[in-house]
Amino acid sequence: MANDRALGGAILGGSILGIIVYGLLLFFFSRIILEITAFLAVVVLLGILAWIGYTMATTPPPEPITEAPQPAPAVVAPPEKKEM
Repeated sequence: MANDRALGGAILGGSILGIIVYGLLLFFFSRIILEITAFLAVVVLLGILAWIGYTMATTPPPEPITEAPQPAPAVVAPPEKKEM
């Protein structure tokens, strides 16, 4: 549990540091940083779409579902008649 908390804290700190560094880079080198960011966003999106397409193209179709054999019907005795 303590390792999870430490890892979570490290991820939080790294994310905040990344935001600050990105903001500074954007302030000083705005054009190139925006170009790189847009390029990486397109690469990630198209990479995910390519992965989905590859998976769909290479996955074999599922086996057809065959009907399960039906159990024999249970024989039910007719109700007994009461004589009065």
